[in-house]
Formats: sequence, structure tokens, C-alpha cells
Amino acid sequence: MVITFSPCACPPSSSSSSYFLNRLSNSRSPYLDFPLRSRTHLFKSRSSSFSDSSSSSSKTKFLYPPAKRVDFRSCALPGFDFGSVESVLEAAGVLTAIIVVHESGHFLAASLQGIHVSKFAVGFGPILAKFNANNVEYSVRAFPLGGFVGFPDNDPDSDIPDDDENLLKNRPILDRVVVISAGVVANIIFAYAIIFTQVLTVGLPVQEAFSGVLVPEVRTFSAASRDGLLPGDVILAINGIELPKTGPLVVSQVVDIIKKNPKRNVFLKVERGKQDFEIGVTPDENLDGTGKIGVQLSPNVRITKLRPNNILQALNYAGKEFGGLLYNVLDSLKQTFMNFSQSASKVSGPVAIIAVGAEVARSTVDGLYEFAALLNLNLAVINLLPLPALDGGSLALILLEAARGGRKLPLELEQRIMSSGIMFVILLGLFLIIRDTLNLEFIKDML
Repeated sequence: MVITFSPCACPPSSSSSSYFLNRLSNSRSPYLDFPLRSRTHLFKSRSSSFSDSSSSSSKTKFLYPPAKRVDFRSCALPGFDFGSVESVLEAAGVLTAIIVVHESGHFLAASLQGIHVSKFAVGFGPILAKFNANNVEYSVRAFPLGGFVGFPDNDPDSDIPDDDENLLKNRPILDRVVVISAGVVANIIFAYAIIFTQVLTVGLPVQEAFSGVLVPEVRTFSAASRDGLLPGDVILAINGIELPKTGPLVVSQVVDIIKKNPKRNVFLKVERGKQDFEIGVTPDENLDGTGKIGVQLSPNVRITKLRPNNILQALNYAGKEFGGLLYNVLDSLKQTFMNFSQSASKVSGPVAIIAVGAEVARSTVDGLYEFAALLNLNLAVINLLPLPALDGGSLALILLEAARGGRKLPLELEQRIMSSGIMFVILLGLFLIIRDTLNLEFIKDML
């Protein structure tokens, strides 16, 4: 499976690792270093938190409240970290389930129409394990780049007559379109089912904004620590400037004032518990002459769970969130093509996907739900692209046949087109596996 999202830049997590997907939730520190526009209808995007203590350009981090929400685009930077075996297995299970669902869509669409099917494979290349049932070979293969459903249409070892009406190639155009598009449809349905299940079981996280900037962390022996600022404080005003409700610009406003006032007293109006009072903090001076007080800052938000009162409301919530996620996937794909020279390096394969999924699995079930839903939608959209070896490429050939009045392309030409596409996907997948494997933390430590 090859996944691509829009380009981004990724900050380090607690293990200094960076990830290819945009901002999956993690209680320590997920990825990405800028706030994204969330197009989901029910939620705002994750808000960034800033540290003012590193250099002249504030280093962006993320802080998430206990109830987390995932928001993806992508990047593929060094430093993947698989984490625990359990989380890796959960992520691999999600990826495998998505592949199986996609191929099952093709398989069921063919079988229900009486079309002959000869193979059902997860992965490509050499067979690792297989069994046969009802004249179909089910197998798991060496390269986890996706999967395929095989048809005996051009199999020289098949004993089915070449003119059998139940061979896929002999079926009407509409029947073939249904079979080829069924994988995409299956992933879309599965994505909605995942979101709907999340709505019914754990609810959807809703972010509520409050005035001021939260101080989640105060570093020991820093200026803020010396002058009495504590973790959990909320900065309501700085030098008499009242801070509005949350947003990245609010955090930047505080950081900018601190950076511009090294060794000069900065007055903070602070909320601690139910009390408001002022604290004077004198920023230390960085080597570049900017000020720092040694805190992490985050927009002042609280996350609650939105739960439906009835099935109709659950369907409505799930539909709106589904629409928002689909928009994000389409927007990411558009950004990838519009900035291809910059985003080509952001394409990631199964190793990076599992690394990100493992990170998500170590946080909350919310993240794992949305990770699975987003991968489903991404796979569906990518497969609709009119490229050889993808479902969209096969659909393009069928539509070309329809435009030619039912006359197919020469078989040899069609096979060359599809074979070249398959070879490209396999080579690209192998490249991504090698690249992303070399970016794993434990591999980098050995090199």
C-alpha cells in the first residue's frame, strides 16, 4: 500500500522521532509543527503549543488534552519509532483489515454476479502462506503493498473455456465497472462504519475554546519558575493586553512579546484555580538576544465527548465527521499534486504507516478509530486515480473501451500498460519500505 498526503513538517516526539502523517494524537507529543485547518464539521483542528525557550524562532510543539482527536495530512521525515509490540500489532491489524476489506469488495462484487475468481491475495510477490477453497487460492504474500483479486481470464493453466460468459473479460461493461469499483466502495463504507462505531461507543471529541493561553509545563530553574509561574496556570493578559479565545495567533502573541523583552519585566495576568493575580516575569536572554522564560504554551482548550441521544443523531454526527475527513483527504491529494516537487518525499509506505499507527495506538482509542477511517478514505481516493495497477487505471481502460463503441484495446497493449503499472508500484513500494525502515529509530541506532 502506498499512501500520500499533503506536505508538512514534523516536530519531534518525546523520542525525537518524526512521522509521515499529520498530527496523530499522542499524549506525549505527536507530529507536525503547524496548526492545520480542520474541515470536519464537528471539531476544530488541534491547536499548537509553543515553547519560548530555544531560539529566535519559536519551536513548535503540541500538547493535547486527555481526550484526543486525530487530524492528518502527511510527512515522511527521519525518526520513526515503532514503540511497543502490542501497538505495532494493532497498527498492522488496522492496515491488514483495510486491505482485506478493499479486496473483499472486488471479490464479493464478482462472486455475487457469478464471475469466476481464482485468487485472493493480501500483499504481492512470493507466497508466504496459502490455502484453497471453492477453486479460489487465498494467500498472504511477502510484500505488504496492498493486495489483489485474481481472475482466470488470461491464465493459461485455467481449464475454463476462453469464451465462458462468466469470465470477467466477457461480461458487459457495467458488470466490470461494478467489480472494479467495488473495492473503493467497500473502503468508503468501512470508513463510515468505523466513524459510526466511534460515535456509538466512545463518542466524538469536541474542543471548546476559552480565553487566555495555558501553561502546561514550566521548566526547572527557568525565569518562569523563579518568578512563580506554575504548570496549569492560564495567562489571561500580558503587559496589559487582554488575550482573546484560543488560537495559534494568541500563543504567538505571547511568545513574541516575551522574545522582544529580554531582561525586562513582563507583567502577566494569571488565572490559577479560581483566583486571578499578576506576576512579573523577567525573561532570560538567548544567545541571539531574544527573550525566553522557559515554559510551554498551549491554547486554552478543553475536550469533551459528544455522544448521540439516538440512532438518527449518531448517523448525523458520523456523516458530518465523515464528510470532513473526506474533504481533508481530497485536499491533501490536491496539495500533493500542486506542490509535487516538495511533496514527493512525503509519500510513505507500509513501514511508515505502521509506525504512525503504533504511535496512535499508544495514545487513545479515538486516534485509532480515526487513523483507520482516514486510511480507508485515502486508499479509496488513491485507487480512483487513473493510473495503471490502480482501480482507476482499470476503470479508465473500460471507459476507453466504451468510448470506442465496445472495441477493446489490443490485449498485448493492455497487458503492457497494466504490467508496467504493477512493476512501478512494486518498485516504489520496495523503495519506500527500505527508506522508511532505515528511518526507524532502532535501525538508525545500529548504523
